[in-house]
Amino acid sequence: MTIQKKVALLFLVLTVSVILIFSSAIFYFVHQFTFDDFYKRLETRVNISSQIHHLNDRDSLGMYREIRQRYLERLIAEKQYIIKPDIYTKGKTVKGVPRQLINNIIANGKSRFKADNVFYAGNIFHFPEGDAIIVVSATNPSGLSELNDLEQVLIISFLISILIVYLIGRRFSYHTFKPVRSIIKKVNTITASNLHLRLEDYSGKDEIAELTQTFNNMLDRLETAFETQNNFISNASHELRTPLAIIKGEAELSLKNLDQPGADLHKNLKEILTGTQSLQDIITSLLGLAQSGFDGKKQNWEQIRADELAFMVKEAVDHIIPTNNLSIDFSSLPDDVDSLVTQGNINLLKLAISNIGLNACKYSENKPVTLKVYAENNSIIFSVKDQGIGIPEGDVQHIFEPFFRASNTGKYEGHGVGLPLALNIVRLHKGNIGIVSKEGQGTEIRVMLPVYRGEKS
Repeated sequence: MTIQKKVALLFLVLTVSVILIFSSAIFYFVHQFTFDDFYKRLETRVNISSQIHHLNDRDSLGMYREIRQRYLERLIAEKQYIIKPDIYTKGKTVKGVPRQLINNIIANGKSRFKADNVFYAGNIFHFPEGDAIIVVSATNPSGLSELNDLEQVLIISFLISILIVYLIGRRFSYHTFKPVRSIIKKVNTITASNLHLRLEDYSGKDEIAELTQTFNNMLDRLETAFETQNNFISNASHELRTPLAIIKGEAELSLKNLDQPGADLHKNLKEILTGTQSLQDIITSLLGLAQSGFDGKKQNWEQIRADELAFMVKEAVDHIIPTNNLSIDFSSLPDDVDSLVTQGNINLLKLAISNIGLNACKYSENKPVTLKVYAENNSIIFSVKDQGIGIPEGDVQHIFEPFFRASNTGKYEGHGVGLPLALNIVRLHKGNIGIVSKEGQGTEIRVMLPVYRGEKS
């Protein structure tokens, strides 16, 4: 059974239960009111009968009888009984009066009783001439008929309400789960060949919006992993072939000239060493690029202060390029320290921003490079700005593709892996990278990471 049907069934059961409770309550209170009203009418007749029985004055007696006949309708099958308690206690019975009723009146002073469809009301009265029990009985067919009609109406209304609630429940559950069906339909169309597709964002902060965001985050990770794998496979053979060919060629040449006098084996070995170093660099870059495409279940993730991360980046750049001219700018740090905290793997983030800083230092030829840290729109921003050679306009859109190098970087060493690696790492941390560059004037790359606000409850 689908969740949609389960919700519709649960809605039906709950609503029908509420209707049943209200219907039962209505019938119960109407039933009680009808019987209570009829008993009060009987008790009124008992009191009048006691006055008539007590009066010896014929004029007063006639007046009471006239009032009774004029203002009190005669009930159906109405009967009146006057019983002497002392005679009853001697074992005599009164035809038409239940013995239990008399016992209750003697014990409590008055009582109500119902036997089959006959209603009884009785009181014991203390007269100077002696005690007397007065009982009035009658039937109430109109009241019972009204209760039967009410019962039929409630039953029919209950059955009709079940049908109406069922139809409403189906429609309600259909519209409630419509976004879920849309998500399922959209997800089923996403395959390895079109991982760039994303679910439509839903406004609000409900579970559907959270589910959509969760799917989109998962697709981001899958797309990154697939792109990394494809890039690794497609580029590894091409990039590794060149240094391997150099090493092979130099090794063959060295073997060929091994026995020949005057052969420059030192030069050949140096070329082999250079090729080996280049091969090692490429393999290291490829492995870093591949590993950055996986989440690793967020192992070793921690809360990271942006200012502390900036100092770590500066230390890493100083270690690789001691003569660099990179400076840190903290002039725009927010007053709220919590706005400087993000969550992630500190080693990966240091690697990503360090690669951007190293590129800035390398392509600016020791001109000033600024690493500025500030917060904006719930994001922590690391801005790396240089005054270097810049990136040609036509190359900017390809700058994050693995092994792509801008057309004006021919005289600089590199493999085109640093920025793609940084992009993969930032994506894993749910961040973004933006780039602004103009050839001959410099480049600014901004790394935007989300501010950590604690785990959601």
